[in-house]
Amino acid sequence: MGFLAGVCLLQTRSTLDAGPAAAGIALACVLLGALFGASARGWAGRYAIAACVVATACATGFAWAAQRAEWRMADALAHTLEGQDISVAGRITGLPQPLAGGWRFVFEPDAAPEGVPARIQLSWYENRRAPNPLPALQAGERWHFVVRLRPPHGFANPHGFDYEGWLLERAIRATGYVRADAELLDAAPSGVMQWVHRQRGVVRERILAALPEGEHAGVLAALAVGDQRAIAEADWTVFRNTGIGHLVAVSGLHVSLVGLLCGGLCSLAWRRAPGLALRLPVHKARALAALAGASAYALLAGLGLPVLRAWLMLAVAVLALLSGRRLAASRVLAAALLVVLVADPWAVLSAGFWMSFAAVAIILAVLGGRVRPPSGWRAALRVQLAISFALAPALLALFQSFPLVSPLANLVAIPAVSFVIAPLVLLALIVPVDGLFVLAHGATVMMMDVVRPLAELEHALWEQARPPPWLIAAGALAVAMLLLPRATPGRLAAPALLAGLALWAPPRPEPGAFVARTLDVGQGLAVHVQTHRHDMLFDAGPAYGMSADAGSRVILPYLRAHGVAALDLLVLSHDDIDHVGGASSLLEAMSVGTVLAGPHDADARWGAAWAAQAGAAGTARRCQRGQAWEWDGVRFEVLHPGGEVALAGSSRHDNDNSCVLRVLGPGGALLLTGDIGRNAEAQLIAREREGLESDVVLSPHHGSRSSSSQAFVAATSPEHVIHSAGRRNAFGHPHPEVLARWTQAGTRNWRTDSQGAVTAAFPARGGERVRIRAERTERTRYWHGR
Repeated sequence: MGFLAGVCLLQTRSTLDAGPAAAGIALACVLLGALFGASARGWAGRYAIAACVVATACATGFAWAAQRAEWRMADALAHTLEGQDISVAGRITGLPQPLAGGWRFVFEPDAAPEGVPARIQLSWYENRRAPNPLPALQAGERWHFVVRLRPPHGFANPHGFDYEGWLLERAIRATGYVRADAELLDAAPSGVMQWVHRQRGVVRERILAALPEGEHAGVLAALAVGDQRAIAEADWTVFRNTGIGHLVAVSGLHVSLVGLLCGGLCSLAWRRAPGLALRLPVHKARALAALAGASAYALLAGLGLPVLRAWLMLAVAVLALLSGRRLAASRVLAAALLVVLVADPWAVLSAGFWMSFAAVAIILAVLGGRVRPPSGWRAALRVQLAISFALAPALLALFQSFPLVSPLANLVAIPAVSFVIAPLVLLALIVPVDGLFVLAHGATVMMMDVVRPLAELEHALWEQARPPPWLIAAGALAVAMLLLPRATPGRLAAPALLAGLALWAPPRPEPGAFVARTLDVGQGLAVHVQTHRHDMLFDAGPAYGMSADAGSRVILPYLRAHGVAALDLLVLSHDDIDHVGGASSLLEAMSVGTVLAGPHDADARWGAAWAAQAGAAGTARRCQRGQAWEWDGVRFEVLHPGGEVALAGSSRHDNDNSCVLRVLGPGGALLLTGDIGRNAEAQLIAREREGLESDVVLSPHHGSRSSSSQAFVAATSPEHVIHSAGRRNAFGHPHPEVLARWTQAGTRNWRTDSQGAVTAAFPARGGERVRIRAERTERTRYWHGR
């Protein structure tokens, strides 16, 4: 546990300069422990030695993780190569992922200019003008590409997904796309792992081909080869609401099934051949066969963290059996934990790491160390109930939700997967009969028909804001106390700690104050404004292709993590895709009281959908000058557009008709400007005069050169200006001239592309200054781009 603490501590650091100091501390602790061991006596000496051992392990874990991080961070894309055409040759590793009109895959160059990392992620999109479609990529193929690369970069939002950390964990040190001149150099895989990945792809395609109309074919692919990307979104919703997602993530359960199957078959064979038993006892042969079968399946499933943990525990247990030693299950778990951390210090960034090891620890706590341990169905029931509720603090911390129907859903799903679906899939991997996949799919359909109604219950999923770290720790302590024997002192306090965790709600601004957070959504806009009792979203960010948008990927997770279950108002300034791309996802997933919409074309792709969804969600109104309301001592005023723009009409798309909103409280004013240009700025200045002065201004049109005129900068005279733009966007936003103009006026520039989400806190009383901060400054890690 000390080594784990040291590794975790390193992953919270913003720099890597403390590694040598940690190594020195570890050496000092060793010497101090040796001194205590030679001189100390009694319980005080034993405790001192134990403390030295823990401190040594912690410092060693920190130093080891720091050294590994130094090596990995050194494998970076050279600045001179960023955004340039680069000729590379190398092999595809892992399973290539089909996309809409293309592929995404991990590529390991073996011939590339100096400064290209050893492992990169590429996207290859189909060129509609090309005479031939893209080929079907396979693992292990060697290709020559001309690519453009960039360093890892993701959105930086409070409690948001850390894409840069996710890439670092997978040793991917640059991302990019294929430009031209693609040539297949060698179709045959090179090396054992490349061959294994090729077979994984073959199995995946075999399953999908056997079930062309199978709605749950992706579930079987996940069970067979550990590839969850083909699972339908509707299935994920059921899994999330019922807590049975662990059954489709290849884990210890599935590895154990394979081990038991192979061990059982070996035992039968050994008993039929007495001569073999004379050379190797049947129990040792059974253990070796179980390990061999589990090893093969672990490779086929991609060696994810839960699989690796299960395989390591099995390997340690088998080695102990072969050597004639008896090891406590807790020591086997600890050995597996240590090996995982030494091999991959970034494993602690993965939710799968914590869920996997915690689940096994809970099982050991429930079944181990008891005079009369439960057995049979009673043991299974007790373990399931314990896991379902003991993981609640971890689920609330990682996913801000807890499936209340999980115990009931798992009582149905675990036997179905363990005894029917998974064995059929595993048998189909050995016996080339596709009908077995059809049978497994039929069993999956029946299972889903039973658990889906549970997922659709109104209160199937408990959702709440992400608790603070101290409250998560208190919840974990409460769970540990409940797993102790009933007579343990202090155990009765555990329910109170869990109640505090479940009922916690994040603090909101006091009356008169408000907080405005410009989210990092890439090239687009989304601003969350929160008062004491109300929440407003100004614009909904962009769409990211046909199947993803800022609403589902960024805004909804952010709102849920902050305890926002419904929006009082959604303002859509105008119908550009970078402002309304996430609106559909928001309106489908969250209650919205009122939609205030700027101009749009009713015949365009977003116009009719806007009107229908807004009307279904609540009251839909047009955005027009003169509208005003007050929430909790904070006044909201629509300043633009001034003309008549019908919500369901056929008005011409025009950035200058964007909805402009001013938010005014006792402690300052915020101006939200949409995509207005200089013409609209001039109208606002002529119409509002001194009414434009604000403390914080959202830069018009993302900092475009066609906006932020000198007159507008002078009329607003803010202390801060926020530019919402995507990194290295094609439009050059924010333009250098615009940045210089604001700077010359004495205004501080803030940028979401380089600083992440920007939060402005407006006080409830005059005389206090607006507090503003950026996510990449507040919560930076050593792997984050600056």
